[in-house]
Order: sequence, then structure tokens, then C-alpha cells
Amino acid sequence: MTNNEKVRDQYGSLCTLQFVDGGHVDVLTHVRDLVHSGHKLLTHPLAGSVKPNETPFRSVALTEEAGPLDLESLDLIEAALGVCRQFKPRFHRGDDAPADMREDFAEIDFRLIHGAIAPHLQKGE
Repeated sequence: MTNNEKVRDQYGSLCTLQFVDGGHVDVLTHVRDLVHSGHKLLTHPLAGSVKPNETPFRSVALTEEAGPLDLESLDLIEAALGVCRQFKPRFHRGDDAPADMREDFAEIDFRLIHGAIAPHLQKGE
């Protein structure tokens, strides 16, 4: 699940990817809905050291197959949404950010998710 075009362009043909046309809270809301339907988080919803209100981009990996409700995933996504709601976002979707800043945030998000999923894709998982 991502709202980052760099992630979509790199991984859209390699794995099941859902693109969210919205901000990082929109991504997390969609992730929460998938967790409620039985998907499990594979990456932390607030990975990285970028403050949630600073970056407009968010990418989160989940299991492709749904299973029973995973309470740890539910706790993590609800806590992440709670943290994000405490802060007013600096940028919603990044369109209002300077181009160089937007590119930097997109690259940080891309590298975080790349580090998490690329090794698994190379193994054919």
C-alpha cells in the first residue's frame, strides 16, 4: 500500500500493490481496513525517523493473503493513526511541497520500503 509514485513505478508489476491517491493518513487508513479484514503488517506503519507530519508519503507492506485478525498488526496500525492525528500535516499529498523536498521525501519512503521488500522479491516470495 503506497501513495508514492516511485514505489508504484518500481514495484507495481512485481507484486500486488495498491496505490492510494491521497496523503499518508489516507494510506494508513486503507492499511487499517486491510488489517481489519485479516491482513498482517509486514513493515511498521511509521518506519523511518521522519516525523509523520513532515512527509506526505507512506508505504506499508502487508501479507497478500488474509487470515484471522492479527491483534499485533491492529495495535500497531491504530497506534500509528493515533500518532498521525496528533499532528497537523505539513503537506497533504506533496503537491504543496517544494519540488526538491517532495523528491527527497519520496526517495526516503522508497528506500525504506525497498529495503524491506526487495530481498523477498529476489527470493521469489
